[in-house]
Amino acid sequence: MITDEPYVIQYRRTVLYADLGAERPIAIERNGQKLVVEVKSFVGASKMQDLKEALGQYDIYRYLLEEIAPNRKLYIAISNVAYSAFFIQDVTQLILNKHQLPVIVVDIEAEEILQWIN
Repeated sequence: MITDEPYVIQYRRTVLYADLGAERPIAIERNGQKLVVEVKSFVGASKMQDLKEALGQYDIYRYLLEEIAPNRKLYIAISNVAYSAFFIQDVTQLILNKHQLPVIVVDIEAEEILQWIN
């Protein structure tokens, strides 16, 4: 369930905008987990540069969310095409594992979440 589009991250006088705020049901008997999702396309000329920018943006958002909304978990959403073309490479997997980047893999055409990677 999308709750905010965009999700406003405000810390003192700084205002940033993540793509989505959402709630993900964990189980029927529990409250939903609150999420912030930043959608990344990875269509630039350099996928590694796209990754560096996404990691930097993720860190900034995460640090601010820890201060203003510690109950929200931040995810990066990518297409299944970007995942299969770039994210399964050994070097990318190493970086993602070291950084512990939570990723949502989405089938853009079907508008369906295919995978949650924590």
